Amino acid sequence: MRSIPHHVGVVMDGNGRWATRRGLPRTEGHGAGEKALVDTAYGALALGVRALTVYAFSTENWRRPVDEVRYLMNFNRGLLERRQHELHTEGVRITFSGRRDWRVPRGVLSRMDEAAELTRHNKVMTLNIAFNYGGRAEIVDAVKRLIEEGVSATKVDEKAIRERLYHPELPDPDLVVRTSGEFRTSNFLLWEMAYSELVFTDVLWPDFRREDLYAAIAQYQQRERRFGGVDS
Repeated sequence: MRSIPHHVGVVMDGNGRWATRRGLPRTEGHGAGEKALVDTAYGALALGVRALTVYAFSTENWRRPVDEVRYLMNFNRGLLERRQHELHTEGVRITFSGRRDWRVPRGVLSRMDEAAELTRHNKVMTLNIAFNYGGRAEIVDAVKRLIEEGVSATKVDEKAIRERLYHPELPDPDLVVRTSGEFRTSNFLLWEMAYSELVFTDVLWPDFRREDLYAAIAQYQQRERRFGGVDS
């Protein structure tokens, strides 16, 4: 318990394959993923994880079939309606990382703002939902802010960029978990995960539970984190 990661990132992958293997529409996999998300969040709370960032919808997901995108928009709005109050009761602060552009329906943005406002003073854990998010887009947006603020080139360094990311108050993730047996980061937290420990699991996201999170953390605890240095 002395080496629990402060911040865990999760790439929630495998919903479509989970549904296809059962002869169901892909959207059924997304619906089944809600139970995985809630159980994982409560598992993180139980361990004392301070921040959990989950990859809910990427900037690349707009390329999916229109019906699936529409389902995901409505599903995420409904998820916030169903879960924000119970998470608030547990002291969870809900935040969002990503672009708030014209493609995101106003109803979804309204629910996001409502959840963030309701929970903004909570301090037990931050559940950061990466929605309409891309790691490259986040870095581009940070650079745009530097330009808009008239920051001199001589003042641009890692600290200046980091301060302009979507949530600079969150620590970089100690651990990033990807489900479904894929071995890539898929444009997730590219700046922040420079020194994250990566754990890949074959479990499809709808089947993922807190025990799988604990197994990933157990792997993390066996790693030596040197950050470019050497053991003394």
